[in-house]
Amino acid sequence: MTAFVLSVLFLLPLAMADITPGCKIRFTSRGLEMLKYETQRFVEEELSNITMPEMKGKDGRFQYTINNVKITQMNLTHVDLRFQPDLGLFFEVENSSITLNFHRRILYWFFYDVGTINASAEGVNIHTALNLIRDEVGRLKISNITCDAYITKMKAKFSGTLGRVYDFVATFLTTGMRFLLNQQICPSLDHAGLVSINALLETIPVRSEVDSYIGIDYSLLKDPVVTDSSLDMDFRGMFYELQNENDTLPNDGATPIMTEYDKMVYLALSEYFFDSGLDAYFKAGMFKTEISNGRMSKDLEMLLRTTYFGTLMMLNPALMEAPLALELEVTASPRCTIKSTGASVVVNAIVNVLVLPPGQPPVQLSSMTMENKFNAKVSMKGKRLTVNMDLRRFKIFSNKSALESLALIPLQGPLKTMLQISVVPLINNYTKRGVQIPLADGMDFIEEVVNYYNGYIVIGANLHFTKGLREIIESKVAERDNSV
Repeated sequence: MTAFVLSVLFLLPLAMADITPGCKIRFTSRGLEMLKYETQRFVEEELSNITMPEMKGKDGRFQYTINNVKITQMNLTHVDLRFQPDLGLFFEVENSSITLNFHRRILYWFFYDVGTINASAEGVNIHTALNLIRDEVGRLKISNITCDAYITKMKAKFSGTLGRVYDFVATFLTTGMRFLLNQQICPSLDHAGLVSINALLETIPVRSEVDSYIGIDYSLLKDPVVTDSSLDMDFRGMFYELQNENDTLPNDGATPIMTEYDKMVYLALSEYFFDSGLDAYFKAGMFKTEISNGRMSKDLEMLLRTTYFGTLMMLNPALMEAPLALELEVTASPRCTIKSTGASVVVNAIVNVLVLPPGQPPVQLSSMTMENKFNAKVSMKGKRLTVNMDLRRFKIFSNKSALESLALIPLQGPLKTMLQISVVPLINNYTKRGVQIPLADGMDFIEEVVNYYNGYIVIGANLHFTKGLREIIESKVAERDNSV
């Protein structure tokens, strides 16, 4: 039994790696340039919160106590953030400085003195490597941090009546202070990465609800691929019906390919990404509607009465004044096609023409097949993906006979107009809400460019921080604490 479990755990990552991604994201070196500034601010804030224990000591007739150590200024001047191939990110600080202030109590012979000491740590060097992986639920995570930090020298300036007397012991004090500060930097950055930054990464959706009908799976399929110039991530990119999450559409689409590096970030979405969403809505029963009463134009209603005058007379002349309705139901999951010229969606549906006698069940007058082709324009707003539909091709024919199909030709134009006026706006009003892409809180896409390829689209964009890293993390922690 144990051997079987171990085998499953070993084979599971291999099985995940074989799944074709429906969504891919690339962060480029240009994106790191913006992230570097936010990271520098975040590291400065983390190091400013370092707390140091009280120091006591004695050397001959010299006794001292140092406490209330506070970092008053961070001056990280030479900062670099870059990709480290096959690992993740590398953050580096070179030849920077830290200014501190602390209280002293000193007894020398029979002299007793208290006061403050201003000190500066110079030659501050920090080298930190962050290992990025896919965790057990498919989320991007920092799994390990390698840190090396050291301060080359430290200076202290005494104030008070015995300032000159203590100058000769400055080296003695600062050596101990430098040792303690060295010991504090890496643990502080370890906590910042493994706790704080991972809390930020938890804001990226993995498996979440889109609305009350469908959800989306953005789980990573494997560890990110890191090169000198980019970090690439493969996501499942699959929608599913909330009432039956395991009944999903198999991915037999093309794998998106990204070759660009000019923008800060690239998002690639395959036909499967959109097909799985259409399939999930179809299974949820969303592609059904009835057009009647005020939603049907008077001209279309009159044309329907004229077309089905004979049928109404044969059924019951009393039905001539009863309201008419059109019942539309998609018969199969719609399919998306993406080519270099753009994207389109093919939808096939059954249209039933009904008469609605007051107080009686509806009576079906006719049933016809409707074939539609929509042009789909994909766009991005913030970090929400939206699609705008435009009806381009429309055809109806009878389910009974070719002769009846000829009789339906006069309905072709009015029904197309009805769809454009009544149905398409409803679809676009729904899709403009968009679906969130796997991007952390506080980051948005700007200056987007959408390119279409055979089988997938690629959206290149730059990044905009709507919040600082500290603000995002603190709000995430507060949200988590409130939910407990």
